[in-house]
Amino acid sequence: MLPTPTALAERAAEVIAEHAREAVAARGEFHLALSGGSTPRLMLAALAERDDMPWRATDVFQVDERVAPDGHAERNASMLHEVLLDRVKPGGFYPMRVTEPDVDDAVDRYVATMESVCGVPPMFDMIHLGLGADGHMASLVPGDPALDIADRDVAMTGEYQGRRRMTLTRPVLERARALLWVIAGESKQSVLQQLLLGDDSIPAGRISNEHAIVLADDAAFGNAG
Repeated sequence: MLPTPTALAERAAEVIAEHAREAVAARGEFHLALSGGSTPRLMLAALAERDDMPWRATDVFQVDERVAPDGHAERNASMLHEVLLDRVKPGGFYPMRVTEPDVDDAVDRYVATMESVCGVPPMFDMIHLGLGADGHMASLVPGDPALDIADRDVAMTGEYQGRRRMTLTRPVLERARALLWVIAGESKQSVLQQLLLGDDSIPAGRISNEHAIVLADDAAFGNAG
């Protein structure tokens, strides 16, 4: 439990850097998948300031992305470019190509890229996740068929909050060497309790990964702590 969103962001950045150094020491590289949103912006800004992060050995993928034009303010990639990616090695960022005319082909090509970098089947060293007030993580939202996919690592969703999304699916989330949940705000109290209890009535509660780390600020923990 961290007292403020800033403290939460700094601790999350520290955890990422710790795992990155361990991965590089063990395997020579660090494969990281990042979510978007306001809470991650603080975390990534803190991460960008860390000199103990092995940037030259780090590959960055996206957890999910809205179907919107390149550079659009709603695109997670726009935030990643703005906050973080001047630290990532050239060619080390792998954006989801949601502007392609054939998004299903773009899904297949993203899987192929993941396999070429992270192995077959792809195994990330760390996947960062947020938690929506409706219990969603990545773009796996209540009632969307993508939540039930068990045989593919990337999928397109239906429309959610006005846009379709490309998202990582449960199998690759559960396969990761570590999941890092970073959760902030009073609006998350109820769903955070459900997540901690493994309540599978929310999407986040259906993710089974014994290497999950949950970081939250005081406002999100409320009575859950």
